[in-house]
Amino acid sequence: MAIIEVNHLTKEYQLGHLTSLKETALNALRRVTFQPVHERELFKALDDVNFHIDEGEVVGIIGHNGAGKSTLLKHLANISTPTKGKVIVRGSVAPLIEVGAGVNPELTGRENIYLNGAILGIPKKVIQQKLDEIIDFSELEQFIDTPVKRYSSGMTVKLGFSIATSMEADILIVDEVLAVGDLAFQRKCFDRMEYMIKRQGKTVLIVSHNIRQIERLCNRVLLLNNGKISIDSDSKTACDEFYRQNDNRILENITNSSRAQKTDEIDLLEFKFYNEKGEETEKIEYLSSPSINFKVAVHKKIELPVFIIGIHTTDLLYIATQKSDIEIKNQPLLPGIYQYRCQLLNLQLLPGPYCLRFSVDRGQFTTNIYYGENLLRFNVLSKEISNSDSSAEGFFSINTKWEQI
Repeated sequence: MAIIEVNHLTKEYQLGHLTSLKETALNALRRVTFQPVHERELFKALDDVNFHIDEGEVVGIIGHNGAGKSTLLKHLANISTPTKGKVIVRGSVAPLIEVGAGVNPELTGRENIYLNGAILGIPKKVIQQKLDEIIDFSELEQFIDTPVKRYSSGMTVKLGFSIATSMEADILIVDEVLAVGDLAFQRKCFDRMEYMIKRQGKTVLIVSHNIRQIERLCNRVLLLNNGKISIDSDSKTACDEFYRQNDNRILENITNSSRAQKTDEIDLLEFKFYNEKGEETEKIEYLSSPSINFKVAVHKKIELPVFIIGIHTTDLLYIATQKSDIEIKNQPLLPGIYQYRCQLLNLQLLPGPYCLRFSVDRGQFTTNIYYGENLLRFNVLSKEISNSDSSAEGFFSINTKWEQI
């Protein structure tokens, strides 16, 4: 039997400003006298959503902003009630939604542990047993008896996450809480989540915009679009579809999404991508050797310029960079027009969409006199490697030799 059942779940909200008491009374009078009443437009945050989750499953919920992700979690956590449909949850729930929202700023950190524990349903004896563990994980030993109003926002969410993840529950519901605190604490949060999933076998639902974390943590993913489930599949299939939708959005807005910063010393006049046949293209074959041709206009003398080509993913994860000073001798550039070619030899990028960035530095100084990212988008294709193939995981292929010894 499924631990969570969602059947024909629909949630509607009324758009527009709240109706005043006077307007409400006038509307009641209009209805009695059969006069037309202006009704606020209804918005479906969730539209006939159906799915079941078995015990021990780790399910990611992804989608663009406004897709209905957080609204769905609030129904599963029994924070909101459906307009239509039914949500059945068999087991105790620990909701990590808006972590830190229940912290009282006037109380100390220690007092808030007891307060939040009571709110989350943790018995006082259990809180006392876990008090040292919670304080240690939060990294707030020095400030635990200080009023929370003197905490930074990061300290507050550290405390909230530490309390919430200490709850013994059958189902864990997580909404963007793996991004709390500094990078080191985020790593601790991620490790704790992995422990709860892999060692304790908890049923977990995670909403996150960090799709790479979703791919790593979840074995199943729901992709929401406009309040409906468009895909319910394994994590790779659903995340690949999300990337594809995101890539299409970027392509539609490529002129708006490209970003460039420059000085009055240089301008980028052309930046083009060619395949091995010398044809301008956006598609290249895996392990081919495409070229990037660019033309710059120098307006003021530049001492020892260095050109830099970089490759990043559509979500701006930098994955490769190469400088020109390895092969082009550094020498001053006088005002004028210059053209260059950078060939990417046997490019080992795995199939998928990528973007190019370009910058110009002043020799040994790392000051950019021109910097632009998302300047061009290209796709690597392969007949041998499909997106669903495990060998397509990551960004680069690795040359290996296997043998039994």
